[in-house]
Amino acid sequence: MKVSSLYLRGFRNLKEVSLGFDDGINVISGKNAQGKTNLLEAVFMLSGGRSFRTRFDREIIGFSESSAEIMAEISSGDREQRVQILLSRGTARKILKNGVKKTGAELSEDLKAVLFCPDDLNIIKDGAAARRRLLDMAISQLRPGYAKLLSDYVRLYENKLRILKDYGDNAAMMDTLDDFSLNMCKISAQLIRYRASFSRRLSAAAAPIHAEFSGVGEALSIDYKTVSTISDPMASAAEIFEELCEHYFAHKAAEIRTASCLSGAHKDDLEIALNSQSARAFASQGQTRTAALSIKLAEREIFLEETGEYPILLLDDVLSELDATRQEFVLNRIGGGQTLISCCEDGEISRKTGGRVIFIENGEIKRE
Repeated sequence: MKVSSLYLRGFRNLKEVSLGFDDGINVISGKNAQGKTNLLEAVFMLSGGRSFRTRFDREIIGFSESSAEIMAEISSGDREQRVQILLSRGTARKILKNGVKKTGAELSEDLKAVLFCPDDLNIIKDGAAARRRLLDMAISQLRPGYAKLLSDYVRLYENKLRILKDYGDNAAMMDTLDDFSLNMCKISAQLIRYRASFSRRLSAAAAPIHAEFSGVGEALSIDYKTVSTISDPMASAAEIFEELCEHYFAHKAAEIRTASCLSGAHKDDLEIALNSQSARAFASQGQTRTAALSIKLAEREIFLEETGEYPILLLDDVLSELDATRQEFVLNRIGGGQTLISCCEDGEISRKTGGRVIFIENGEIKRE
């Protein structure tokens, strides 16, 4: 999988950019706030139509622009295709593949990307939302129907929360609480099965990488955690639904009292352990970074196993956050596919990668 060429118009601070990429390593170099992450964001959107930074198109369109465009030539397997994403203020985004209208989920059928940014180095110590985001970003590309389920769930969650917070001003709102809750349980049952399956694969793939990376054979494990009434997150959706309903009705009074949603897939988490001890509670900073790197590299291996091709790897200014040993380990593991690395214009990382270097300044490609 690769992006051969990319054209951007009105995309954040990138007013008009056109460039090509090598099949291997490409280094996007420049000072801070010049547009390096914006460039990687645009490439990531080609893998599913979604940004990894925002849910809102209005935040992607440049301040002085009324619209934005991403156009790219991509390759997957033996097929070369043209993808176009059009964003306009006040209207829904439009996605075209070879001139034919597509959904974001359909984009992920041809192009997949694994993103690793500095925030991911904190994924072990951060709250559960960061680990759910890891799952959601990966599964949405592997299982196109997942993104739609997740979007529907978020909508239900936001509506239910509004009922719980505002029903005092309109008591009739409470009549719909069970309907929203049961629909959340229904979608949660499907999300939970997807997440449990992917978490199991992620643990199996990350363990050997981490054992090698740590240098001392440290054992990394990842366990999926969901609401307490779920006896088997890999059971049928019907079984999980019944157990979620049990949890909801047991906590309904508490939800009303606290004006919060206490049941559903939004409570999920990953329990990450090193040598059977909680990494979040006991791991050092070096250990948490090694574990986070291992997990992201494992995600890349799962994509390879699933599709037979490496996904595009996007390293957003992450190498500069690592010591020399960890930098070397990552660079030795990223061969075999297309990689885009953003970094500050110091030359050190550029020299280590040996890849093509693209310089960006104030939203413009200055030289390649």
